[in-house]
Amino acid sequence: MAQPQLIEPDWPAPAAVRAVATTRLGGLSQAPYDSLNLGSHVDDEPDRVAANRAALRAAAKLPGEPCWLEQVHGTQIVAVGDFTRPPVADASTADQPGLVCAVLSADCLPVLLCDRAGTRVAAVHAGWRGLAQGIIEAAVADFGGAGIPGSELLAWLGPAIGPAAYEVGAEVRAAFTASGDARGFATNAAGRWQCDLPGLARGRLRAAGLSSIYGGDRCTHSDAQRFFSYRRDGRCGRQASLIWLEHAAKR
Repeated sequence: MAQPQLIEPDWPAPAAVRAVATTRLGGLSQAPYDSLNLGSHVDDEPDRVAANRAALRAAAKLPGEPCWLEQVHGTQIVAVGDFTRPPVADASTADQPGLVCAVLSADCLPVLLCDRAGTRVAAVHAGWRGLAQGIIEAAVADFGGAGIPGSELLAWLGPAIGPAAYEVGAEVRAAFTASGDARGFATNAAGRWQCDLPGLARGRLRAAGLSSIYGGDRCTHSDAQRFFSYRRDGRCGRQASLIWLEHAAKR
């Protein structure tokens, strides 16, 4: 099997924080899940998904099995723990070394968060529904509950569908304009809307107090060689974005 091809976020995270995002390259799955599919819910062969996840653990030098979630486009957040099955949530947090937060995506926006002191991390799955309902605000508030304000956070936006490819209807725009997010939409020739998912996320992160926001420039839809895209292909695999705190001995 080829080595999984990973992306390391380009952001000034503290030394204790490690993060990676996967591409679709370097796994065992066959079309239409070729090849590094990490989603167990898309009808890929379970043995191949398990092998892909094992390859990811080795390639990224993960300290343990990621906390995979049952993502439902909501605002639930869980603390990474010893779950017997994937918890129903769209974000996870960790404040202890060795606990890996992870979200799966194939057009939705993954958002990785950490504090400047390197004491807490989070991974957020932000599709349009979750964004409109406040998943980013909930994740930032989770840090706030630990005494860490938004101004002390860094965010990295992972691969997601870009605004040139993301056509939506009026109902999607209406879900955002009620809270003043009209600037994330542009009309097109078909009388519908082009939605800037990363732009909407940046606006909400800034409103929550963040000034250090990175990434958001990789489009899953336009880069078929490197990324899965549900909007482009329908039946397809999932890539992952992961973040964790390293043990002190490894820093």
